[in-house]
Amino acid sequence: MRIRRLSALVAAGSVALVLAACSSTTDASSDETSGGTAAEASGEFPITIEHAFGTTTIEEAPERVATVNWANHEVPLALGVVPVGMAAANFGDDDGNGLLPWVEEKLDELGGEEPVLFDETDGIDFEAVADTTPDVILAAYSGLSQEDYDTLSEIAPVVAFPDAPWATSWRDMILFNAQGMGMAEEGEELVTELEGEITDAVAAHPGLEGAATMFVTHVDTTDLSTVNFYTANDTRAAFFADLGLTTPAAVEEASASGEFSGSVSAEQVDQFDDVELIVTYGDQALVDTLKADPLLSQMPAIANDAVVFLDGSGPMGTAANPTPLSISWVLDDYVGMLADAVNSSK
Repeated sequence: MRIRRLSALVAAGSVALVLAACSSTTDASSDETSGGTAAEASGEFPITIEHAFGTTTIEEAPERVATVNWANHEVPLALGVVPVGMAAANFGDDDGNGLLPWVEEKLDELGGEEPVLFDETDGIDFEAVADTTPDVILAAYSGLSQEDYDTLSEIAPVVAFPDAPWATSWRDMILFNAQGMGMAEEGEELVTELEGEITDAVAAHPGLEGAATMFVTHVDTTDLSTVNFYTANDTRAAFFADLGLTTPAAVEEASASGEFSGSVSAEQVDQFDDVELIVTYGDQALVDTLKADPLLSQMPAIANDAVVFLDGSGPMGTAANPTPLSISWVLDDYVGMLADAVNSSK
């Protein structure tokens, strides 16, 4: 229904879609409707961006930036631009206002008009996106389908993911989305700044470097016959490399498949003999259950209580998936938790 209505709007030349294909020509810093904090694009236009669905050309500096799917809005916010619309947080939201705490703090800092929050519980709300009349739609970290991309492209030029859905690193999320805004240099500077913060945080905990770490998915305590984990293709596990941690052999092997997760039978638990640290969602009761299991208790990380628990429904659990604003917000606490777990096992 949404797609049919959107097509009708396009055919009718609806005002809501007049700005499609970047028809805006006013300087971004003068557009009060975009929140009053839009930064001036430093790049030259037109810009052509290659991505998984082909290429997108952005003819002129976008004034009205919209984003869809998880965390893409953090790139313009980090660069001083308030989006006209962005996806509401559907998990990790601690107060139910649709904003993760680091996003809310940045919006308060920048001021201006609040973005429209798109409800993506049942997928992208194309009508809501169209109603914000964006000049560009950022989705470098997303799960867009070809149909999603085609429909969004009727509204405005779309910056899609470079390779595969939900596989974009935090660095590429910044670089691709920043490029789509004409702020490539600013994006590179942001990446460098965050890399410096990470280096400093890790340097404060020298005992952490090199620890073989595995991110175990949610554990079903009623069925411990299989150990399920995220591979290095998932951004949560990939972030370990940024923190100076290493990938256990079984996880490395599973990562070669290109899949985001893997599993090993508990009867083959010896494959995890090199795992020094486990990160997972849960609490101490989970470790007690694992330590009571005759097979899983043999894992060195479990035997040594080298397990870091994250609240999957809270901000800390959400921030384990690194994004442009969450990295700074959670970094010191997260690295400290990892270091404490490793040090306590020695």
